[in-house]
Amino acid sequence: MEERKGNNWCFHDTIEGVPAGPGVVRNVLAYCDELMCVENVFETGAIGAMHHHPHTQITYVASGRFRFTIGDVTKEVKAGDTLLKQNDIVHGCECLEAGILVDFFTPMREDFV
Repeated sequence: MEERKGNNWCFHDTIEGVPAGPGVVRNVLAYCDELMCVENVFETGAIGAMHHHPHTQITYVASGRFRFTIGDVTKEVKAGDTLLKQNDIVHGCECLEAGILVDFFTPMREDFV
């Protein structure tokens, strides 16, 4: 995966996903030191455990339905919605209908590579 760092092209069919929890597969896409794009494929009922990190994160809901908690607020989101998670804010989700979340992190998540 390290060989993709800083490459201008990242082809999905060359990515090998890794389990990111029961019912969740993480695909690290294009990235450099300052920015990372990650696709998370969720099965219905899968949980994105509550957590926090020092990265700013934007999530784009590409498909499906999710119940997200950011800080102390919980809302249902669907395809087309976006969410902002500022540095160190606690967040997590439950997948209500199988779908895909696309995350953008700044800086990159070194723990994902």
